[in-house]
Amino acid sequence: MGTKKIEKVLHYINGQFVEGVAGKSFQNINPFNNEPINEVAEGFKEDIDLAVQAAKKAFDEGPWRTMPTDERLRYIVKIADLIEANAEEISYLESLDTGLPISQTKKQAARGAENFRFYAEMVKNRMVGEAYPVDQSFINYTIHKPVGVAGLITPWNAPFMLETWKIAPALATGNTVVLKPAEWSPLTANKLAQIIDEAGLPEGVFNIVHGYGETAGASLVAHPDVQLISFTGETKTGSEIMKNGADTLKRCSMELGGKSPAIVFADSDFEKALDAVVWGIFSFNGERCTANSRLFVEQPIYDQFVEALKERVANITVGDPMDKDTEVGPLIHRKHWENVTNYIKLAREEGAEVISGHIPESYSGGNYVAPTLLLNCHNKMRVAQEEIFGPVMVVIPFESEEEVLRMANDVKYGLAAYVWTSDMKRGHRLGQSIESGMVWINSQNVRDLRIPFGGSKQSGIGREGGHYSFEFYTETQVVHVAIGDHHIPQFGKKKKSEAGAAQHS
Repeated sequence: MGTKKIEKVLHYINGQFVEGVAGKSFQNINPFNNEPINEVAEGFKEDIDLAVQAAKKAFDEGPWRTMPTDERLRYIVKIADLIEANAEEISYLESLDTGLPISQTKKQAARGAENFRFYAEMVKNRMVGEAYPVDQSFINYTIHKPVGVAGLITPWNAPFMLETWKIAPALATGNTVVLKPAEWSPLTANKLAQIIDEAGLPEGVFNIVHGYGETAGASLVAHPDVQLISFTGETKTGSEIMKNGADTLKRCSMELGGKSPAIVFADSDFEKALDAVVWGIFSFNGERCTANSRLFVEQPIYDQFVEALKERVANITVGDPMDKDTEVGPLIHRKHWENVTNYIKLAREEGAEVISGHIPESYSGGNYVAPTLLLNCHNKMRVAQEEIFGPVMVVIPFESEEEVLRMANDVKYGLAAYVWTSDMKRGHRLGQSIESGMVWINSQNVRDLRIPFGGSKQSGIGREGGHYSFEFYTETQVVHVAIGDHHIPQFGKKKKSEAGAAQHS
């Protein structure tokens, strides 16, 4: 992997790239070789305070929320244009920072531009109110108003796309933003700040503070002038965020962990199901919240399916994330590598058979975990219950629809699910019975931006995407208007006869 020189990443506050108040920084590490990429300014409470003050001033006094909608949306479209113009650099920085194969990060850059264009259209055409006439006397109508300062906390597994997924609706609806990106993936967040700066948004409308969750992130959550917190990450952190935001009654949207089941029946399209489950766990290096990390295969085809899985795993190309042919790259950080490899050790201790692909010796300095199957498993094992978040799939046989439904739901998570069958009645029946926010039937994980995204149980709270984002990023206000003659009850007003009698006496 050839690495270009990367400048130090600074905070972006009130339209300026600045060092932190404390003057501290931390190293950003390359997952390919665990060598430093660059330095990153480290933010603390004081930096969050400055960013929130800038965002609040821009919301209260600036033109952003009060400017004509078409004018605001022109900025949103310009950001999309600039993302497209910088797509090659964005995909390079994303691969450098995260270890994701560049063939996959190119799609994420394109999706980032699409997110901004989509919300420009949604706000223009779908952010509408309702009106209710009452007896020719009143009209009650609703409007959507921006809420205020939105605190956005984003993860490291698909950082650029997930940042745009939150920033686009927040800005398009008229809020101002303070972003706290994941400390392990600061590069594309910084590039996005440069793009937004070039787009010419008013000062303070968009701000970034880099740093750690325990300091910068916690300060953002606790800040009394932040009205919204949108968080994507692991469940334990989401729970802490909700506790820390409770004192100021923050509105929260949480997209959290997953242990999503894929269910393959014997009557399914064998090759398509095989393609889908292999892609669903091993793309994105397995670091995908909706990954089908638990695979249930009906007993009649179990042995055949497992043999096909073994062949696929052996043939997956593990390599340099900058190589266009690489299918699996290194995990983002050594700490995460240790976590994933510890789960593979645990699987052996729990009695699983571990089948792994091959990692070339030349990549021994990176955070590589070979694509791995865990066989001879049952659903009560920790490796079947806990989120591993790497290229590791638990494979479990099943005998009946009732049994597999019970196992699919016997987990604390409920983000996604996948069902493969040629019996569409069974597909709908089972799909609707699985406890998950989303289910795909005879399909891999494909996303339509108009639909809601989110999970059930400990996989999240709330929905974002499409017009559902308006429920989170805007306040619905009701306006009551009198349009005709109507009676108003009179309290404390004396009748004329009573007033005259009182005056005579």
